[in-house]
Amino acid sequence: MSDAGQQAAKRGAPLPAERSKPHLSEMIALAFAVVWVVAVVAQLVMAPESVMTGPLSILMTLLVVFLPLALLWGIVATARTIRALRDEAARLQVAVDAMRHAYVVGQQGGATSNPSVEKKLDEIAAAQRKTESALAMFTSRRDTALTVPSADRKAALSIPIKSAADEQPTLALGTPAEELRAPLSVADFVRALHFPESAEDKAGFRALRLALEDRKTSRLIRAAQDVLTLLSQEGIYMDDLKPERCRPEVWRRFASGERGREIAPLGGIRDRSSLALSASRMREDPVFRDAAHHFLRSFDKTFAEFEKNATDAELADLAETRTARAFMLLGRVTGTFD
Repeated sequence: MSDAGQQAAKRGAPLPAERSKPHLSEMIALAFAVVWVVAVVAQLVMAPESVMTGPLSILMTLLVVFLPLALLWGIVATARTIRALRDEAARLQVAVDAMRHAYVVGQQGGATSNPSVEKKLDEIAAAQRKTESALAMFTSRRDTALTVPSADRKAALSIPIKSAADEQPTLALGTPAEELRAPLSVADFVRALHFPESAEDKAGFRALRLALEDRKTSRLIRAAQDVLTLLSQEGIYMDDLKPERCRPEVWRRFASGERGREIAPLGGIRDRSSLALSASRMREDPVFRDAAHHFLRSFDKTFAEFEKNATDAELADLAETRTARAFMLLGRVTGTFD
C-alpha cells in the first residue's frame, strides 16, 4: 500500500477498492425498494378491483407506486454525494498534512531530499550567482566620474563630526580607503534604493555598486534585498503597489522620532491582498519576521541621517523607490503607523 493509502486508511478515508463496494445504506434502500415493489404487485394481484379506471386514477396510481421509490433513491444519491465529499476532504487533509510535514522537514534542513526543492534551490543559487557576477563586473570597473569631488555631489548621509576627545591614536598604516572615497550622493542613494530596472540598467547598477561600497548604506541595501526577495515569493512586487503620496513634513516627523498615528499617512499602501499575505507570512515564518524587523530598523536608522541633508523634492523621490514602498507595506503590517 502506498504512503497516501496508508495515511488515508489511518484517517478513516476509504480506499479505491472499498469505494467500489455497495454501502450499507444503499443495500438497505435496495431492500426497501424490493419490498415496496413486491407489496404493490401483491396488492394489484390480490385486489384488482381496487385499481380505478380513468386518467386521473391511473396518474394517482403511478404516483403512489413510483414516488416513494424516487424519494428513496434521492436520499441514497444524496448520501452517496456526502460520502464522496467526505472522502475528498480526507484526501485533501492528507495532502495538507504531507505539505506541512515537508515544510517542517525543510525548515529543519531536510528539504534537500526532495528533487523539486533541490531544483528550486539550484535556480535561486544560479540567479544569485548571476547577480553577484554582474555586481562584480561593475565593481571592477573604475568610475572616473568620482575621482574628483564635485560641489554638486551633495552627500546623502550626514557625516559625523569627530571631536578631539573622541579621536583615538591611529597606527601608521596610511589613510583608510573609506576616508579617500567620495561620499555617496543623494541621487545615487535614491537610485540605489530603487534597485536596477533590468540587466541593461547601467545607471542603476552603478548607483547600487556605489551604495554597497558605503558601509552605512550597504546594510540597508542588503536588508531591503532580502525583504524584496521574500515578498516576491508571495507574488508581491513593489512595482504593482501604488501608495498614496505623503507630504515631506510627515517624513521629517518620522525621522525626528515620532511614531503612531502622527505619521499614519506614511502607510500609504492600501492593497488588501498584499497586506493580508504579508501579515500571514509575518505570523507563520520566523525567518520572514526577523528579516522584516531588521529591514525596518535599518531603514529607520539610515533615513534619520538622510533626512538631514535631503530637500523636500528628494524626500518625495525617495518615497517612490521600491525600498520605501516595502517600508510602507511592512510598517502597516507591523503596526508602526497605528
